[in-house]
Amino acid sequence: MIAVLIAVAAAALATALVYPLKAAAPVVSLGVVYLLAVLVVSTYVGFAAGLLTALLSTVAFNFFHLPPLYHLTLADSQYWVALAAFVIAAAVASRVADVARSTAREADQQRREAALAADLARALLGSEDRQASFEEVSGLVAAAVGAESVTLEVPARPSPAGRGATAIPLCDGGRPVGRLLVRGLLDPNADERLRDRVVPAVEALVTVALQRDALGAEAVETAALRRSDELKTALLRMVSHDLRSPLTAIMTAGHAVQSDSISTEDRRQLGGAIVEEAERLSHMVANLLDLSRLEAGAAQPRRVEVGIDEVLEMATRQARDQVELRVGSDLPVILADPAQLDRAFANLIENAVDHAGDRDIQVRAAAVGERVVVRIVDQGRGIPAAERERIFEAFQRGSGAGARSGTGLGLAIAKGFIEGNGGRIAVESVPGVGSAFVVTLPVHHPARATA
Repeated sequence: MIAVLIAVAAAALATALVYPLKAAAPVVSLGVVYLLAVLVVSTYVGFAAGLLTALLSTVAFNFFHLPPLYHLTLADSQYWVALAAFVIAAAVASRVADVARSTAREADQQRREAALAADLARALLGSEDRQASFEEVSGLVAAAVGAESVTLEVPARPSPAGRGATAIPLCDGGRPVGRLLVRGLLDPNADERLRDRVVPAVEALVTVALQRDALGAEAVETAALRRSDELKTALLRMVSHDLRSPLTAIMTAGHAVQSDSISTEDRRQLGGAIVEEAERLSHMVANLLDLSRLEAGAAQPRRVEVGIDEVLEMATRQARDQVELRVGSDLPVILADPAQLDRAFANLIENAVDHAGDRDIQVRAAAVGERVVVRIVDQGRGIPAAERERIFEAFQRGSGAGARSGTGLGLAIAKGFIEGNGGRIAVESVPGVGSAFVVTLPVHHPARATA
């Protein structure tokens, strides 16, 4: 009905426009005014309305403007030719405009579908949170088809769709992977577009996302197995060599102490060797226990307010003669587990002593903004650039490490304890000059914490 009213209004408007133009041009040539009305109606309303406009324009042009006026007859044969040409031109123009309108509408639809496919791909393939991506996809599909709501279920729940909802299965080569629950009335065109164009895109992207998740899980599992194998190999090497060496030394010295032929001085030296190797063995076992707790996520810090100067005093106690400790005045307190930080800094200092030889180790602590920065500097061999990326991994020892340089666990444990207490650790090194391990820890503000 609206299309009919538009056609009538367009023909009437064109008829009215012809009257003032008669003084400027022959009446026969003014039929182009009606062609303009036909084109406008065909473009914006449709072919049927444009054709009706063409018919109404023909009648109006004949009745109001071609002699004899106000009759549906023509006084001259040239008017018949002009009127016939007008009818044909109007019909062709109406059809061309309608085709152009349909083509533009189809192009716009394809553009929107391409944009929807891009948004669906971004949501499903660009997010690590799978449930959040499914919710975003549901909203995109609902907006695209004009549904009240859409729910993407992967996998599909066994419950029925429910009243007022339509369940559309999603399959991967015939294998069900989920379903779309569509609620709200859809017009036939939207329903057809949903099933023919949107659902296949969702099926393909969901399948790719699930395959990517499976590959990612396999990669993680493979990496975990590889890491486990590496740890097992390193642990076997440690048990067969690193732990065995102090045990052998202890057993040898113990048997020697039992001899009646050794002097008091020899017995004293052997006793000292037993104690030294036992302490070394105890340190290795403690590192293994610390690493196992960190790997298992069981090393939760017991944080208390503590001064970094107190922690560094404890950590440097065993290497006091070789460590030059300088702590800035009025350092703010930090909130951390002092025992864990003690172990972390002791391992860093032990590593520095091992690489520094007879040269002193410098330990500096100062407040920088909202963080406390601790630098442990040695003048040792330095760390080659190729080794810096893996230096904090368990069982990694530098290429210049000596036979008694440890098990390669100290830096890994230090990193785990420092990061577990909210800090960060980094290494700076120049081969042949030395290395610096830089630890930053956040300042604790008691007033803010209780506010």
